[in-house]
Amino acid sequence: MQRLVVKLVNLEQQLFKWINGRLHNRFLNFWLYYLTHLGGATFTIASTLLIWWLAPNPWKDTGMKGAIALGVSHIPVVIVKKLYPRIRPYLALPGTNTFRNPLSDHSFPSGHTTAIFSATVPFMLQSPMLTLLLLPVATIVGFSRIYLGLHYPTDVLAGAVIGTSAAIGTVAFWP
Repeated sequence: MQRLVVKLVNLEQQLFKWINGRLHNRFLNFWLYYLTHLGGATFTIASTLLIWWLAPNPWKDTGMKGAIALGVSHIPVVIVKKLYPRIRPYLALPGTNTFRNPLSDHSFPSGHTTAIFSATVPFMLQSPMLTLLLLPVATIVGFSRIYLGLHYPTDVLAGAVIGTSAAIGTVAFWP
């Protein structure tokens, strides 16, 4: 079993190094540095609350669901970050590409990825056609977290699962 875990960790590090190192170029450096902020607290909180307050129904209700899912999703993120204090890749792996002012708290799971999935999935469920736009955006935010040297692929995957689960749960239990 331990051999399998070592193999999986090595595979994840290889994938991380490929995304973070081999794919680096000026175009992605520019775009991913800015697009990653779509999963940040400022954007996700502001966008869901503005839609909740200003949009007509059914988007008003969907904005509220997104805001609630966003709040609910961060409870497990905070708990898991405390229980499993994984060091960020740029601190653990020499030669990792990173950008100005990188985060220094724990990396598992990705809070930005959790946030973008929890905020967008209610809209995807409300209008499946929006999935064509919102799923790539959410995926790009997750990808950017690896590209920027801030998260391992499993951090991003866990964030996507937590955010999606919180959103589906919020929508399913909505009165």
